[in-house]
Amino acid sequence: MKIQDAQVVVLAENQYQELELWYPLLRLREAGANVFTVGPSAEQLYGSKLGYPVRAELAINEVKPEQLDAVVVPGGFAPENFRRTPAIIDLIRKVHAQGSLVAAICHAGWVLASAGIAKGRRMTCVPIIKDDVIHSGANYVDEPVVRDGNLITSRSPADLGAFCRMIIQALSGGGNCCSGGAWGPGTRASPT
Repeated sequence: MKIQDAQVVVLAENQYQELELWYPLLRLREAGANVFTVGPSAEQLYGSKLGYPVRAELAINEVKPEQLDAVVVPGGFAPENFRRTPAIIDLIRKVHAQGSLVAAICHAGWVLASAGIAKGRRMTCVPIIKDDVIHSGANYVDEPVVRDGNLITSRSPADLGAFCRMIIQALSGGGNCCSGGAWGPGTRASPT
């Protein structure tokens, strides 16, 4: 796949960590991917831990898993809200099951645990939630970024460079992980 064909969502919710949402969003757009912010409600502003806003371009119910090549889950305290939104957990499960990429950083390891996709997988996260990740059945390692098939995890904002390079590599054909299709505002129907 060419990165220009990649369809990616970055999840948004209140209390997200500023860099963990904005850095991947802007870096993936810069690389040429089609990237959209997705939250529980479209057009809603979600505030970061410091209050910096992001507007969700699409609502979670407007996104079909089969249209996606990747979902990026930022950390901060937003994962607590992601875990309470069944449609977000369902999207992550389905994107993972179809072999598309799921990338999670920092506290977002909680979301992978809630989605039931951490068991038996090699992954990392912010050290404060490592016990939760281990109890979900993951093989925790303390590394800046870890790729286990179609799952990419990272520890903290300090690791964002490595995290984004790994996502771009995966979406550019660095492994067989992606099978989504074209979509976006104005093209929300399932691909043919």
